[in-house]
Amino acid sequence: MSSIKDYLTNDHRQCDEIFAQMEAKAASSLTDAKEITQEFVKDMERHFQREERVMFLEFENKTGMTQGPTEMMRQEHTQMRNLMSQLLEAIENNNKDKFFGLSETLMILLQQHNMKEEQMLYSMAQQHLSAEAPRIIEMMDSLIVE
Repeated sequence: MSSIKDYLTNDHRQCDEIFAQMEAKAASSLTDAKEITQEFVKDMERHFQREERVMFLEFENKTGMTQGPTEMMRQEHTQMRNLMSQLLEAIENNNKDKFFGLSETLMILLQQHNMKEEQMLYSMAQQHLSAEAPRIIEMMDSLIVE
């Protein structure tokens, strides 16, 4: 990837694909969807960590904006983490209605969140961090998430 925007946008697309696979599996059986749901949650957490622990910090250090768009994105990450936790609970309780209600809410939030990041924040980050992009992308790529 040549830019921070391309790198993180591609990461969104990969998470979106797994989300679609998760919903397809859940349609037939929540038990069968457990593993891919766990994979989705893990991939989303890795994406959030790439942003929060690397790109957001680099952006904030470069621009001095700590209460702006990155803070709003962190708040939305917290909301999505809560929804993903509830998705896993719905699987454990074999509650299909709750699972799909939560997944619909999560999908809407994800779409709005990704659009804001891709159309605004990533462009701003690219503008301010383009000279450091190779280093930042390498840091995001090598990030260990537990």
